[in-house]
Amino acid sequence: MADTNITAILDRQRAFYDAGHTRPVEFRLRQLRALERAMRGNERAILAALQADLRKSDVEGFATEVGVALEDLKHICRRLKGWARPRRVPAHWVQLPGSAWVYPEPYGTALIIGPWNFPFLLIVAPLIGAIAAGNCAVLKPSELAPATSSLLARLIADTFDPGHVTVIEGDAQVAQALLAQRFDYIFYTGGAAVGKLILQAAAQHLTPVTLELGGKSPAVIDADVDLETATRRIVWGKFTNAGQICIAPDYALVDRRMRDEFIALARAAIREFFGDDPQRSPDYGRIINERHFNRLRALLAHGSIAHGGETDAADRYIAPTLIDAPALDSPLMQEEIFGPVLPIVTYDTFDNAIRFLNARPRPLALYFFSRNVANQERILRETSSGGVCINDVMLHYANSHLPFGGVGASGMGKYHGRYSFDTFTHPKAVLKKPFWLDIRQRYMPYSDKLLRLLRRLV
Repeated sequence: MADTNITAILDRQRAFYDAGHTRPVEFRLRQLRALERAMRGNERAILAALQADLRKSDVEGFATEVGVALEDLKHICRRLKGWARPRRVPAHWVQLPGSAWVYPEPYGTALIIGPWNFPFLLIVAPLIGAIAAGNCAVLKPSELAPATSSLLARLIADTFDPGHVTVIEGDAQVAQALLAQRFDYIFYTGGAAVGKLILQAAAQHLTPVTLELGGKSPAVIDADVDLETATRRIVWGKFTNAGQICIAPDYALVDRRMRDEFIALARAAIREFFGDDPQRSPDYGRIINERHFNRLRALLAHGSIAHGGETDAADRYIAPTLIDAPALDSPLMQEEIFGPVLPIVTYDTFDNAIRFLNARPRPLALYFFSRNVANQERILRETSSGGVCINDVMLHYANSHLPFGGVGASGMGKYHGRYSFDTFTHPKAVLKKPFWLDIRQRYMPYSDKLLRLLRRLV
């Protein structure tokens, strides 16, 4: 798309915003409900697009994309009127008589750039927050999921005035052209390398950003654990969407005493979930494209395969794979895997496990499996991550009451539920004062008596 067309789209959105269309809460609610109707009315087409792009089953497509978006949308609609009201806060004594308020104010026009691994959800979820907060939005879906990108373009065009919300499809050049424009907010989900480019582009216009990135999210298994349940949950989380999830367990950090049993249970869970030939399972996805397939296949050479390892380039298939004791300086343990390969690392003492975690960049998620309440508290207190699940994986994402986002290298900013509204809202500070009292001592020339009074009051 030519830069001139992008400029025209942005001009139209700024005019729409400046006309005040998005300010009334009732307008926002109508738009959110229209989006809900569009999602429900196009459910079959959405699931078909996800099947075409990623070989997602209908159950997985609905449970991890459409259903999550609908739940968050309903949650926000129920509470939006309260969130959007000005909120009175205490006034400082020096401001009396007067009142202090926080006015939630939309930013204006937001750019939302989505990834390919959840190509529907991770465009629509931030869009819900942008609309709820009263913004206009330009959406840039991933070109690596072309069926979903095309569906989003049609669905959004059929649902919204393009002055309010519009989709711009295209490759990295289109993204670069968009980032050269001045937006009022940028929301990006994807990898850290592109996240750095987003920050650089945003800095040119001093545009605030949210970056939802990733990292190596560990699944830590304590000695005091229901190992069978823990293993099933880790295997489910790791191999859903063929491991192409930013919060999938990236590696297992296992108490050395549990290693052999963990591997045996993981093998059994893989067979239970996907059968003896996962390539034939309707519930096992495919790698998004040839480049990512080749990257993942190359990783298999960096460790001892304890299960799986089969590949089929023509089908972009990589079997659910367990790799035992990879070298800690290998790409398996240095890069985010983002695929169906689970390295297994062991530790001797819980202190060593915590040191291992803290020696690495802070992950988007941390999963800890233990019955030991003291160790649970140590994980929460002594490590840092975007989010934590105790005795499960990934399900924290689906709770609209919890903030979702990273810390450090795994991202900045939060969303979901109230946090989505807050992310796309500027909390404007307002002080209201009457004219009827105007104390002369506040004005120059100042006196020593005023200084003494101020010192006693603070």
